[in-house]
Amino acid sequence: MSERFTKGMARNIYYGGSVFFFLIFLALTFHTTKEMPKRDHRENITESVVRGKALWEDNNCIGCHTLIGEGAYFAPELANVYDRRGGEAGFKAFFNGWMKAQPLNIPGRRQMPQFNLNDQEIDDLAEFLKWTSEMDDNNWPPNIEG
Repeated sequence: MSERFTKGMARNIYYGGSVFFFLIFLALTFHTTKEMPKRDHRENITESVVRGKALWEDNNCIGCHTLIGEGAYFAPELANVYDRRGGEAGFKAFFNGWMKAQPLNIPGRRQMPQFNLNDQEIDDLAEFLKWTSEMDDNNWPPNIEG
């Protein structure tokens, strides 16, 4: 091997590296498109879930809360709120009471605004949060309280 690094050698390294990483990119893309349908649960989307998602967006909930790690860190993570606040047995009752009690007016504590949602809207938002709790999120968040 030559002691000198030539332009030809540099070109070969550049093209070889480019081809190598392009092949890695294709392999990862193929793997993702093969695995994602196994993790998807779109068949569980109901009209109530769709309306709840629209409420989530219209009221900018993600401006304070995170959902599966995305959003602001001002208020708690809500990906597992369904499970940690009663699940099937008690979540909707808890959530309805919680939404109607806002703001709590506890000094020194962050305040959630009152959105004046009716019972149907609160139920729709609860259905959306239930749906997100059923996603395969690789055990996110790492602690139970989000």
